[in-house]
Amino acid sequence: MTLEQQLIERINSLTPTHLEVINESAGHGGYFPGKESHFKVIVVSEAFQGLRLVQRHQKIYAVAAELMSPDKIHALAIHAYIPIEWQGQAPASPDCSHAPKN
Repeated sequence: MTLEQQLIERINSLTPTHLEVINESAGHGGYFPGKESHFKVIVVSEAFQGLRLVQRHQKIYAVAAELMSPDKIHALAIHAYIPIEWQGQAPASPDCSHAPKN
């Protein structure tokens, strides 16, 4: 099972109404085909109701804890919303300063 699939499986434990897991590894230094190191997650869930942003992130990190290490997931961008906040689009990720140059 890929890291992306494992991440999806773990985040699904929060019963999201919307979930996107995007592998952004290709935009970072040291990329090679198949590399899984940088991810962006967009999660909409009632599980975040009443939680501050940092608490929402802690909830995501708690379910993904065993996947978070330099030899697995190096970076995880988190966009966590409750359904009433979700506008259908998360902010774009910034360019990495170590991204491969074309």
